[in-house]
Amino acid sequence: MKLFDTFRGRATFAFFVLLFLCLRAQAQTDPLPSWNDGPAKQAIIELVKTTTDRASRKFVPPEARIATFDQDGTTWVEHPIYTQVVFGEGSALVKAKPDLKNVEPFKTVLSGDREAMAKLSTKDLLKILAAMLTGMPVEEFNTEVTKWIAAAKHPRWDRPYTELTYEPMLEAMRYLRENGYKTYIVTGGGQDFVRVYAGRVYDIPPEQVVGTAGGTKYSYDKSGKPFWTKEPKLLLNDNGAGKPEGIHMMIGRRPAIAFGNSTGDRQMLEYTKAGDGARLALLVLHDDAVREYAYGPAQGFPPTKIGTFTQALYDEAKKDGWTIISMKNDWKRIFAFE
Repeated sequence: MKLFDTFRGRATFAFFVLLFLCLRAQAQTDPLPSWNDGPAKQAIIELVKTTTDRASRKFVPPEARIATFDQDGTTWVEHPIYTQVVFGEGSALVKAKPDLKNVEPFKTVLSGDREAMAKLSTKDLLKILAAMLTGMPVEEFNTEVTKWIAAAKHPRWDRPYTELTYEPMLEAMRYLRENGYKTYIVTGGGQDFVRVYAGRVYDIPPEQVVGTAGGTKYSYDKSGKPFWTKEPKLLLNDNGAGKPEGIHMMIGRRPAIAFGNSTGDRQMLEYTKAGDGARLALLVLHDDAVREYAYGPAQGFPPTKIGTFTQALYDEAKKDGWTIISMKNDWKRIFAFE
């Protein structure tokens, strides 16, 4: 009897050890651990499996595996105001131009009134971007952004903006890259602005950032060394229809998978889904006011000019088979520090 009890005890111990090892192995092999099991997670995993399996009819060769991600509201926090507009608020780039201080929309930006800034139109935001992209050597601009992004903190969390990236999206980027996909940021934000930190924050090199771009002028300094100066000329408004335009110009291939969160991403997702073979379009719905923010006005959430997600966009997504990512239901955690 004692021998039987000993055997049973060892068998029970062995069972729990085996169970622990199985659970740990499962956790280690889960490519998207910050995602709850559900349609969004499964759609991403299924796309990767079918496009990387040579036996699949939907196999995509490595050179054609393109994934695009909008930034603001898709890979990091965009409320209460876009990060680059906050940069403009305290940036020497705008303050160095005193003639702008009494002219809108710069007057609103320099006032520091975040509520008023959140009501600025897209046209106003483009004016601000143009001001920040004018009359300054490119290297000096990069230095200015580097200093600012290292010190600036979000008013709600009191953390650097670069810590407010969405962990589930970083996991999706890594998972796609591990399976031969090239990941791109395709953003309405300033291309040069995002390129400064994209490598450190997203592990995406500057040449894989497509954003709103201004003109530059090639000049020489006193020693004859060449340099670029920013000019008041808009080359690409990388928002709305400008996103597929930027993808065509700078990538030259249609994405197999694209992530967005607002009306500004609509055409990029339409363009992605219109291609042949396996395609996936995903939209992040901000529906978690406790852990992040809730806004729409889709599904009855509060309307906003920052990252607008209309009911019409929601209905189009449902009709055309796009995947809606619910922050509240699809993400176990939003930030790495949770």
